[in-house]
Amino acid sequence: QLRHRRWAELAEQPGSGTLGSRRGKMPIFSNQLFDYNFGYLPPAAQTTTFNITYDDLRPAAASAKRQHGGEARASAPSKRGRASTTPVDVTAINTIRLLSADMVQAANSGHPGAPMGCAPMAHALWAHIMTYNPENPKWINRDRFVLSNGHACALLYSLLHLAGFDLSLDDLKSFRSLGSKCPGHPENFHTPGVEVTTGPLGQGLSMAVGMALASAQAGATYNKDGFDLLNSHVFVICGDGCLQEGVTSEASSLAGHLGLGRLIVMWDDNKVTIDGSTDLSFTEDVLARYASYGWDTLHVPNG
Repeated sequence: QLRHRRWAELAEQPGSGTLGSRRGKMPIFSNQLFDYNFGYLPPAAQTTTFNITYDDLRPAAASAKRQHGGEARASAPSKRGRASTTPVDVTAINTIRLLSADMVQAANSGHPGAPMGCAPMAHALWAHIMTYNPENPKWINRDRFVLSNGHACALLYSLLHLAGFDLSLDDLKSFRSLGSKCPGHPENFHTPGVEVTTGPLGQGLSMAVGMALASAQAGATYNKDGFDLLNSHVFVICGDGCLQEGVTSEASSLAGHLGLGRLIVMWDDNKVTIDGSTDLSFTEDVLARYASYGWDTLHVPNG
């Protein structure tokens, strides 16, 4: 059955600020990060040790696990629409935030804001919704995740490490350095678990439309009544910059026209661009535009 690794045994030792191996321990934050937490967490006297497993993060995971490889996937209860957030979820989200920020701080280069802002929805996807197998990253019926705003790649590397892909803590430490498995933008031929290379804004979302189209075509070809051999989803996180690009308008219009219902996009509407507020150049009603394409839209306050 599909196995997810532990998200964490967090913190090597209280107050040590050291980092462990992928299969061993990992930090919730290091000491130097208490003054570099962007206001998300209050200062603390010492690091706290947690022990979190995947089943803690999704109590009903056992009933939702699916077969992989060459066998058919069993139908699983949907985890969408989960209304509450547990203390374990909060701990996991803050772990993702600070691990991502620590990578940027260590490299003295990169983008910490987007990973910290997108951590809640990324955690919801990877811990509660997506189906994947870190032991077999190329499993054909996996859900695909596309980080369209590729400059936020510290988020993706943190998720891959925590989910048990072949990305060690030492790899995270080498973020944005020559020869690293964690380059400054995601590269699908370079890092296990990265589906597509993203960086130019809009490229990822547009490629995700193509991936969803290919998946729909494969399902129409090979699925039979009562036997959905191929039924994966494509999930996208994108930012304001992606939706300002013309190529995403064309691709999203096609997705709406074709009714690609297994394509799900999360827009990080943080209203910030490199030049300042998005109001300087981008004031359109994006949800109304996507509704006109034929998409179902939903606004999530404080998402």
